Amino acid sequence: MIVSAVMVPHPPIALKEVGHGEENKISATLQAYREAMSVIRDSQPETVIVLSPHALMYRDYFNISAGKDAYGDMGRFRARKVSFHKEYDEEFTDALTHSLRDLGFPGGTEYDREPELDHGTMVPLYFLDQVYTGYKLVRIGLSGLPLSLHYQLGQKIRETAELLNRRVAVIASGDLAHCQKEDGPYGYRPEGPEYDRRIMETMGTATFAELFTYSPEFLNQSMECGHRAFVILAGILDRTSVVPHVLSHESTFGVGYGIVTYEICRQDETRNYLEQYEQQERLRIQAQREQSDAYVRLARSSVESYVNYGKVMRVPESLPEELYETQAGAFVSIHKDGELRGCIGTIEPVQSSLAMEIIRNAVSACSRDPRFPAIEPSELPYLEISVDVLGKPEVIPDKSYLDPKRYGVICTCGRNRGLLLPDLEGVDTVDEQVSIACRKGQIDPYDDDLVLERFEVVRHV
Repeated sequence: MIVSAVMVPHPPIALKEVGHGEENKISATLQAYREAMSVIRDSQPETVIVLSPHALMYRDYFNISAGKDAYGDMGRFRARKVSFHKEYDEEFTDALTHSLRDLGFPGGTEYDREPELDHGTMVPLYFLDQVYTGYKLVRIGLSGLPLSLHYQLGQKIRETAELLNRRVAVIASGDLAHCQKEDGPYGYRPEGPEYDRRIMETMGTATFAELFTYSPEFLNQSMECGHRAFVILAGILDRTSVVPHVLSHESTFGVGYGIVTYEICRQDETRNYLEQYEQQERLRIQAQREQSDAYVRLARSSVESYVNYGKVMRVPESLPEELYETQAGAFVSIHKDGELRGCIGTIEPVQSSLAMEIIRNAVSACSRDPRFPAIEPSELPYLEISVDVLGKPEVIPDKSYLDPKRYGVICTCGRNRGLLLPDLEGVDTVDEQVSIACRKGQIDPYDDDLVLERFEVVRHV
């Protein structure tokens, strides 16, 4: 069972052997850390699970560290004498891995390639070991998968603890925003202080439903570190009444450090936040579907036909005339939980009609985008789909003819070609637009032979 849970940062400078006196500038964090680790000590866990952003991280897989034990030291921070040798809870790791495998969930020990402990794990253990050492360790990394899957992983962790009747403490290790001050290591962005304000309110009141409302773009702009670890923690505490205790928040060095502990109370079926979120998403997307135009409805029908039955649908007979009579390049974009789930398109028409162009590209977007696994039937109620119909590209002399909100860009160098659609969230400058398009086409943006083209689109949502 889960006996204690804490949210802590992992600043190496908090260690006196690293800080050499600088740690005294975050005295509130140090005091809060000691209090948080005392909470874990008092709960007498057999197993301590550390959720670390700096453990091995894959885009589409949750890595669980394997083996009997692990070693690590703070040599990277010029304090090699600060070292750790930890025994892993192999029984817990094996049980969790088998549970995930049976579920078809993307996580386990199969791709573990990082035997040494990371600082996101070692910093919390440095403080914990000062008051308690009677535990075995489980170390789990984050992923680039949607927040909903991080929450689900938390649910499976809790189920495993209950299955093994194991006393488990959970440490969600994560710094907050990294862009709090101009003189900080990453400069200043307004999203930095805003993220810290929001996340301390969310975690400090244990209103975990709000964790799903942070957009991917906002998280990226805030340069946060631990949000996904906090979501896993929320999943571990699913259907559980807790009393949160906010111990500290500081951003002295331009990086946010927040510490919150959670007093575990009783089962509470009303705190089923993932189910609530999924229900809200189903209703929102259903309303969106009812308002979408013929282009998007066609793309969605194509996706559903292929995902459910493995068949490319025929062109329906009741579409607007322009879909039969027009030929044009088109992109079909699929999003889930606010994140891209697939996007494939054609710069110029390759099908006999725009309708068939959309149908074929929708199939490719849901099943052949090399960046993502094929979409599963269970995902269909949560997909947002848009269609961009491309105007004819025109060659331009230089970047001054671009506007990332109005024009898409095509970058060509020899046989390599990269395209980026216009008006994308987070792409605000011409340089960003060209850089991303060149990267997609494996092109040097400073190559003298680079050819730029611009195009307009009609976006259907």
